[in-house]
Amino acid sequence: MATPDTLYETLKKELDFPLAWGTSSIRDFREWRRTARAMVEEHLVVERQDETPYAPEYSDRARTDAYTQELVTLSLTRHERVRGALLTPHGPGPFPAVLLLHDHGARFDIGKEKLVRPWYDDTRLVAARTWADTYFSGRFVGDELARRGYTVLCLDAPGWGDRGPIAYEDQQALAANFYNLGSSLAGLMAREDARAAGFLAGLNRGRGVAALGFSMGAFRAWQTAALSDAVSATAAVCWMTGLKEMMVPGNNTLRGQSSYYMLHPGLARHLDIPDVASIGAPKPMYFLDGEQDPLFPAEGVRTAYAKLRAVWTSRHAGERLRTEVWPGLGHVFTEPMQDEVFHWLDSVL
Repeated sequence: MATPDTLYETLKKELDFPLAWGTSSIRDFREWRRTARAMVEEHLVVERQDETPYAPEYSDRARTDAYTQELVTLSLTRHERVRGALLTPHGPGPFPAVLLLHDHGARFDIGKEKLVRPWYDDTRLVAARTWADTYFSGRFVGDELARRGYTVLCLDAPGWGDRGPIAYEDQQALAANFYNLGSSLAGLMAREDARAAGFLAGLNRGRGVAALGFSMGAFRAWQTAALSDAVSATAAVCWMTGLKEMMVPGNNTLRGQSSYYMLHPGLARHLDIPDVASIGAPKPMYFLDGEQDPLFPAEGVRTAYAKLRAVWTSRHAGERLRTEVWPGLGHVFTEPMQDEVFHWLDSVL
């Protein structure tokens, strides 16, 4: 009798990703992008929400010496209003903009607060500082970007911050109920992130919009670049791999719970993880991973990077893709990594 591990290995052999660029029979890249994006959107299950008015409402405004802080509440879908943090540099603008996408981390009481200092809530500030100390060298990445002249938007994903907090063990039940309703938790998050990119693009009146995230936020960043033409550049920190290489015993992919935020059922029958990210080509993209990251085995990172490089090279845009494995680092976004990303953003936006 087959064990779960041997069954996984058998099923993995059937995944050949026939829609991947270079494997697909489609030879025109623009046509491939349209076809591949349509395939991803089909597997999101959640319908597009383009006609839903954002209807932004602003509150809790404050000022620092370099930028204005305010909370903004938006309709990303017709189902729910979502609150986020918006930071705008002082001056006439428009400014280059960054859509910041927070991580998972199995901590749900803070979402946007992981990346933007919560000036509006002292209790969340304590938790947020602990998070920043653990993963970001004590920095609030959003505030640092705003000080450097970027408009920054960061919103809570479903289940975090103002939209929760849920408990870790509730994730699978939440995802199952979405499936029962003919919908998808991962699909909802993907649709919301693409809509958020569109809202930010409207605010900055034609200046470039970058998507930036760490961990699950990195997944969200390159996924948003694949789904939205509003994103003109992407930096993804500590979330890139080949699917087969990630599907090993003990990996979060096989544990359930948090994986449901990143699982689009059936999509892997057509596209590998880096294939989806490649829909964003030839936009400038920067992928950073830690050499000792326990969540993403080195073989998977190498496999994914090679696939990405092949796509950008085929578009004569190899210089627009930057892939790095940082020696000695795990699942973190340290100050030196941040500085590299900030300098890169300066060069592409």
